[in-house]
Amino acid sequence: MRVARDARWRRWALAPVAGALPALAFPEPSLWWWAHVALVPWLLLLRTADDGRRAAVEGWLGGAGFLLAGHHWLTPNLHVFVVVVAALLGLLWAPWGWLARRLLAGSPTPGRAVAAVVLVPSAWLVIELVRSWEYLGGPWALLGASQWQVPPALRLASLGGVWLVTVWVVAVNTVLTLLVAVPPARRVAVVAAVVCALLPAAAWAWAPSPRPAGTVRIAVVQPGVVVGPDVRFDTGERLTRDLAGRDVDLVVWGESSVGHDLDDRADLRERLAALSARVGAPVLVNVDARRSDRPGIFKSSVLVDSDGPTGDHYDKMRLVPFGEYVPARSLLGWATAVGRAADEDRGRGDAPVVMDTGAVRVGPLVCFESAFPDMSRALARDGAGVLVAQSATSSFQGSWAPEQHASLAALRAAETWRPMVHATLTGVSAVHGPRGEPVGERLGTDRIGSAVYEVPLAAGASPYVRFGDWVAAVAVAALLVSGAVAAGGRLRRGPGRGSDGAPVGADARRGREPLTRPAPSRW
Repeated sequence: MRVARDARWRRWALAPVAGALPALAFPEPSLWWWAHVALVPWLLLLRTADDGRRAAVEGWLGGAGFLLAGHHWLTPNLHVFVVVVAALLGLLWAPWGWLARRLLAGSPTPGRAVAAVVLVPSAWLVIELVRSWEYLGGPWALLGASQWQVPPALRLASLGGVWLVTVWVVAVNTVLTLLVAVPPARRVAVVAAVVCALLPAAAWAWAPSPRPAGTVRIAVVQPGVVVGPDVRFDTGERLTRDLAGRDVDLVVWGESSVGHDLDDRADLRERLAALSARVGAPVLVNVDARRSDRPGIFKSSVLVDSDGPTGDHYDKMRLVPFGEYVPARSLLGWATAVGRAADEDRGRGDAPVVMDTGAVRVGPLVCFESAFPDMSRALARDGAGVLVAQSATSSFQGSWAPEQHASLAALRAAETWRPMVHATLTGVSAVHGPRGEPVGERLGTDRIGSAVYEVPLAAGASPYVRFGDWVAAVAVAALLVSGAVAAGGRLRRGPGRGSDGAPVGADARRGREPLTRPAPSRW
């Protein structure tokens, strides 16, 4: 009994470690290839769990490990609360752990092996969809996002968004698990491996691609880490003056680049208008201030030309949990005492906005919003020719966060066929073209200055923009159909009987493997 208990604790200690392994595929390590094998140790652990209940626990612990590793850079802000959040959200992986064991344990039949290749990725995708809800933290560290620098994967993203890339990556891991640990299923696994290899190759060869539609010159201004809104504005102003004579069509400042409400500061409006006139292009700034026309503090993208603010402004809609608001503040307000959580909830915008700069129509997003595929897709459908994310990562300069945040621009560009400009006050500024390809030089966390990019434009609408989250619908349908089939088979057999109609013992009814023969397949 003691030996069994010790073995169980060892497995439970291994589960978070196995769940944390995929984090190495994301920037900064950015070992993109690692994502295709990183889930195999976790899946091997789950398939050998004693029963479904213990597999669910190991799924939960592994999910918590995955979230802690992917969000470890939040520790200075949330302290111990980051462990609480990871433990709660890790529960989403408990059903996935149960399902993985159900499909991979023992010696699965060919049908059950095929079901594993389809349903294990589908269940993982459902987890990502649920945790992508903004009130549960948003879509950070989606497994498919680790492939941001792989051109065939970006082509898949243009077909089905980051969701299709996630399904592909998890399917590859499932196939490798079958090849390594399930000899009877290797024939099916080899066929599935060929399909997984052909999918991105077919997308690369035959998927539609964006049509070139000229270029636009966009400048990014990155002041670096500066203290105080006035010094920040002065630095941005100085760097923007240096762009005079460089024939730019738009200048983009980062998040919180203006710390005062422009309606109350005529002097700042005049200085920005003079900058626009000097450079010969409008300036897109980001105002982080208490508003005079609405109660509360808002983060707003504001377009300014030589006559002052044009009237085009966008208020940030999706806020960073704890960083910009505290969910259920009456219950969780204590988080402000143990970390750097927001003392006051920021205000929310009402709708996305597309702004006409004269040279191109731009769709602004603010910081965290670049992680949401649906927001950039909506802007593309509304006619944006360029997506712009205004960001600042001053709290996380020495962490993995700046590189990982900037990498999202490649995915959003590939998904929508619209180039994306990721402009930071501090952090990593980067530009990606309509295929997700890098454009020009990235400005790293150690850079202070400006850069001008010749940004390629594209015409047409990508399949993802046209058809939306069809991959999610297919994944949910596959799980529902498989569940209905399994339930129907159980009803036909009656209680206490296996798939062949024979009675099964109490161990099998509790989800454990019988001592005398392998558990009959339910698939």
